[in-house]
Amino acid sequence: MAVAEPIYHPGNKNPAMTRVLHTGDTHIGYQQYHSPERRADFLAAFEQVVDDAVEMDVDAVVHAGDLFHDRRPDLPDLMGTLSALRDLNAADIPFLAVVGNHESTRGGQWLDLFERLGLATRLGDDPVAVDAVAFYGLDHVPESRRDDLDYDYTLPADSDLDTEPTHSVLVGHGLFTPFAHANWETETVLEESTVEFDAVLLGDNHAPGIERVDDVWVTYCGSTERASASEEDDRGYNVVGFDADDPGPAGVDIRRRSLSDVTREFGFVTADLEPGEGADRVREKVGQHDLDDAVVIVEITGDGEPVTPGGIESFALDNGALIARVTDRREIETETELSVSFADPDAAVDERIEEVGLSEAALDIDEAVRSPDIADSNLRETVKSRLKDQIENDPAALAPPESDDSDASESAAESDSESDDTTASDAAADAADDDADDTADTADTADGETAPDDTATADSTDDEDTTDDESTADDEGDTVEGELSTMEDFL
Repeated sequence: MAVAEPIYHPGNKNPAMTRVLHTGDTHIGYQQYHSPERRADFLAAFEQVVDDAVEMDVDAVVHAGDLFHDRRPDLPDLMGTLSALRDLNAADIPFLAVVGNHESTRGGQWLDLFERLGLATRLGDDPVAVDAVAFYGLDHVPESRRDDLDYDYTLPADSDLDTEPTHSVLVGHGLFTPFAHANWETETVLEESTVEFDAVLLGDNHAPGIERVDDVWVTYCGSTERASASEEDDRGYNVVGFDADDPGPAGVDIRRRSLSDVTREFGFVTADLEPGEGADRVREKVGQHDLDDAVVIVEITGDGEPVTPGGIESFALDNGALIARVTDRREIETETELSVSFADPDAAVDERIEEVGLSEAALDIDEAVRSPDIADSNLRETVKSRLKDQIENDPAALAPPESDDSDASESAAESDSESDDTTASDAAADAADDDADDTADTADTADGETAPDDTATADSTDDEDTTDDESTADDEGDTVEGELSTMEDFL
């Protein structure tokens, strides 16, 4: 099993080898740190992945969930995604994907729309063949609902496949063992599945990794952009090969390719102060880094004099940084070991929202309140309109969601979620007019699942998400034609 970063060229492809590009957690539309530039970065990273896939002439692109950062991507992000998918389609490279927790809705999924446009294939219980490899899908499922899963996949012999595949692959989204912050047993999935898989390609954990479970290769590709300050390692994706002459796990080859040359530079600065040292020493440490157009994350530890974070951030910005965030760890090392970080305030908000457990309607209101794209003058009418639409067309969205304990552990992960302010949900309810107040109150106090994203910082937030994301709603795979039509109208 190779884990090096090779360079692929279309001309050196082994005819017996089926190669797919395994990516995920692209979180398109994530306006990290409220920065339009960072929002553009997430789309640009996905576009680079597509360009690489075309250049390498892979046989398919496999996306393991969280294509978008939330359930309501804006038009520029949708159009950019459609353009990239059309590039894949023009190159005859299929786009196979599952639904992650950040983009999941109760009804129709954006992935369903892309499939109807002929630009994607949503993986599920039935096999989808790429050469001699059969791909299956497992969308993100809240932890509280997993006991009902039967992992009943269609055997190739009972499907429409013309030939028996040499390899069977499961693509899934969630925090699986044996990786950090796991709450989903890979062993259970493999043992209870009706299909014997040779590889499991995963998304939701933003940290890349490869493990072997019961002789089956299990791998996370990691995120394509840093969704939180905890994601210090280079971002990238996997290229997975399946040798038709070597069936089973032995014929699986997983290699990682970095996106470090195209993703925005992050500067991670640690200032360990000695007694008597203060802001001057921190500025000196910051100045040792290349700050030009970078995101600068400064952590202050040790002893020393009090340091004002705002002064350090201004210094970094004046020296060319795009964004600067400062965390003084000395302020959080208390007797109770309380942890407070000012580098990623949105992540803290997401974590709190996950703990509250809001209904889908309440999450929708919260999203409107914190959206930088909705003017304050239009907020009341926007919230009123959304509530009215849900009451008339989707009353189930107002019901209390099922309790899900998965979120707490996941928010410690490196996956996906960030948001804006802790009191947003309450403000959202107040924004609606009197006719909608009772409904909003019911939604805001409901117990349940709120997902990168991130973060979730975990996907459903059941991931490894200390990211800077935003929570998402309960996932259900049923397609609602009305919602699909709404998506088409939006486009």
